This record gives sequence, C-alpha cells and structure tokens, in this order.
Amino acid sequence: MARSLSQGRTERRPDGFAAAWRALAPLTLISVLLASTAVSGPRASDWNLRSAATEAAAPTSAVVATDPAASSVPFVSAVHLAQTGDLTRLVFDLSGPVDVSAFVLGDPRRIIVDLPELSFRIDPESGRPAAGPKPAKGRNARAPVVKPLAGVIASYRFGLFAPGKSRIVVDLAETARIVRAEVETTPGAGSRLVLDLAKADAATFAKAAAAGEKVAASQSGEPRPGKTAAGDASLPIVVLDPGHGGIDAGAHGASDTQEKVLVFDFARSLAAHLEAQGRYRVLMTRTEDIFVPLSERVQIARNAGAALLISIHADTLSDAAGVSGATVYTVSDRASDAEAARLADKENKADLVAGLDSKEDASDVSDILFDLTRRETRAYSHVFARTLIGYFKESARLNKNPQRSAGFRVLKAPDVPSVLLELGYLSSERDLAQLRSPEWRETASKSVAKSIDAFFAARAPATPPRAAEDKPDGKDVLSAVAPAIH
Repeated sequence: MARSLSQGRTERRPDGFAAAWRALAPLTLISVLLASTAVSGPRASDWNLRSAATEAAAPTSAVVATDPAASSVPFVSAVHLAQTGDLTRLVFDLSGPVDVSAFVLGDPRRIIVDLPELSFRIDPESGRPAAGPKPAKGRNARAPVVKPLAGVIASYRFGLFAPGKSRIVVDLAETARIVRAEVETTPGAGSRLVLDLAKADAATFAKAAAAGEKVAASQSGEPRPGKTAAGDASLPIVVLDPGHGGIDAGAHGASDTQEKVLVFDFARSLAAHLEAQGRYRVLMTRTEDIFVPLSERVQIARNAGAALLISIHADTLSDAAGVSGATVYTVSDRASDAEAARLADKENKADLVAGLDSKEDASDVSDILFDLTRRETRAYSHVFARTLIGYFKESARLNKNPQRSAGFRVLKAPDVPSVLLELGYLSSERDLAQLRSPEWRETASKSVAKSIDAFFAARAPATPPRAAEDKPDGKDVLSAVAPAIH
C-alpha cells in the first residue's frame, strides 16, 4: 500500500493510485510554482517573500485515515511571510477556495483565523521563530532571546482545532489590527489565504480584542461528538490522554520533534497492551492529531465513568540540559516544588495556545459528600502514582524527584483517580533518543500496563486475576498501598 503523508494525518491509497500520483507529481509541482507567480496583488519581489517547504514532512506516527473522503480535504501547499512598509503579510497557498473568518484576542495578543478542515502539507515548524544565542550559563541563566518572524508577527501555528475545523493562531509582537483576511482565487493560478496586519494603538487593539472575546466565548460552548468506551460494560474504563494535539504541538525537541507526536505514539502503544489483555475498556481523549480543550479531556473521563485517567506528556527546558528522566504528577492545591508549579502553569495554558480562554471553571460543588469523594479520589491517585513509579523504573530512567504534585487542570476530576506521566525531557539527548525509539516505547508502555494491573488488583483483588504475577521489587502492592486507601 502506498501512503501519502500530511500534517498529523496519513491517507492510504491503492497501489495503482500511487503510480498515477507519481506520474502527475511533476505536473502538480509546476502548477503550484506557476500559481505562486500569477497571484494578484504585489509581486513576490515587492514583498521579499520567504517561502516555507511546500511538501509536509509529516510525522511517521501520523494516524491512518480510513475515511475514503479524506482525500477530498483541501490542503495548504506553501506559506509565505513578508513585510513592506506598515503591513505584514502572511499568505497560505490553498488547493481551492474556502471560507475564512478572523478575530483578535488579547492577553496574550493573538490573531485567530478559522477555516474548514485543511491538510497542512507544509513544515509544521515553519511558524516558529529562531532562537538567538543563549546568554551566559549559570544558576540564573535566562532563556534564549527570541526575535519576531517579521513585522508584527512574532510566530504562528496551525492545525486541526475541532472536527471539520482548522485554525491558524498568529502571536503578535505588538498591538496590531487586521487589515485584510480573505481567500482570493485567480483563474489559472489557484487560491490563497491572505492575512494583512498593521500596527495599531492600544485603544484600537483593546476594542478589537473585546469583540474577539465574545466570538471566542461563543465557540467554547460548541458541542463536540461524545466518546464512549466499547467492550464489556463490566470492565473498568481506563482513559489515556495523549497531551496537546492539532494546533497545539506541545514541547519541541531537536530535529523538529514535537511532543504531541511522541506522546500520541506512546498512548497508542499502551492502549494496544491494555486492549490485548481484555481486562479493561480503553478510551483515548484523542485518536488523531486534533486539539482537545483541557476541560473536555476531564469531561470525557467523567462522562465515561472512568476508573483511571493517565495524561501522557513530555517536557523541555531551555537552560537545564542536564535535567532528565520520567516524573509522575498528581493534583494538589499547593505545588510540591517550584518545578512542579512551573510545569502546571505551562500545561494549564494549553487552551491559550489554541486561541481559547484558559480560565478555569469554578462551578464545583462544595459540600461534605463532594469533599469526601475528592479526598478519596486523590488518595487513589497517589496510590497509583507510587505504583506506576515502581514499575516504570524497570524500563525507564526516573527523574531525581520522580513523584510531584501541583494544580494541573487535567487532573482535577473529583471522581476519577488521575495522574500525569512526564515521559522525559526533549531537551535531554538521552531522553529524546528513548522517546523516539519504538523498542523503548514498547517496553516502557508494557511497564505502565503492568502498573495498571497492580493498581486494580489492589482495589479489587479478584479483578484483574493475574495482576499478582507482576510485583515491583518483589513487594506486595496491596499491603504497600493499603494505608493510603483506607
């Protein structure tokens, strides 16, 4: 089977189609090149356009699209960025015309561009600014200085925002206004999305941002398709939450490695081990490269009646290359240390990356029964965290402080024991090599599966029946954790 790769999505085509595609590829490339010179508006030389790669170098772990209609999704073939005078122009070359809407958001300053689902066949790192030289090393060393890409545009990102909906988020280097946001089509030359931005004073920007907040608020309430766990209803449900996704790439590592890809691969491997056992119903918060809001991840677990949630992540540090190893986090009202507080603050802002409000829902009920339920849930979360660490160290290196806690929003379900597993640091060469290794992923995910067996054996010794076979360091898991449960 031949495969055509795109950002976060893989399409399988019959071998005959692949041969035809190879024959037409040169003609398609020529058409794209001609289109880029025939579009209306200022010439490329006038704008000093910088073009990103026209073919997507999609992750090898991209999800296979089984929908035959997937090939009909419009695609982006190139992106250009330029500045002339007071205007900064961002252009995306499209395979055809699409509807577009754009609005402004503040705190932080952003431009949001909403589109129907697109396949971004461009370098996923094209919108990231290049970091300048690092300051002198030391205990108080600062992060590298990052310069804006061009004009008022500091950086931009793109991806699948919701089912059938893509989004482009432009981070602003200063207050700006939208001069133009539209798709123009020239006969014989193709279509392109043109976003023109100009500097704006603070009052003008604030007024536009206030209007944009209303648009964003209306979108936050849009319903998404529900998720249900298939299988025997008597089996406990384990929810696996691969962090980030879609427009939110998460942490970045060397060779354009993206956290969202690595953690998704790990979650799929873990899901395969759990499903093969037949002891659990497994539910993933995302099954493709798509953005999922933090509150929705929690709600998926609660609506399903999950018995356990594992949120899977990887981190990076710009000025601490020596930090490495896996860490397991649980939720707490007060962070266990400064590093846990830093990570929770970063992860809790994930919705901002996608152009959503990151404010936390404070509608939790406050009564004795609710408080007792939450306390019991947190106790079970701590029990599983210790169990997970005991098994995970058999196949992976742990951080020097492997169990921490902080106020992670994704772990705040009051009735679902939840942990956040940081697999390692993309800033560590050794960790990154492991995270990219299929062999390590297979071994490490199997260790996590064993820890899940042990956790449920401790809660109900008869289920699953074989969990007692695997005990870390020869210890009896039930006796080790019983004081924390009762």
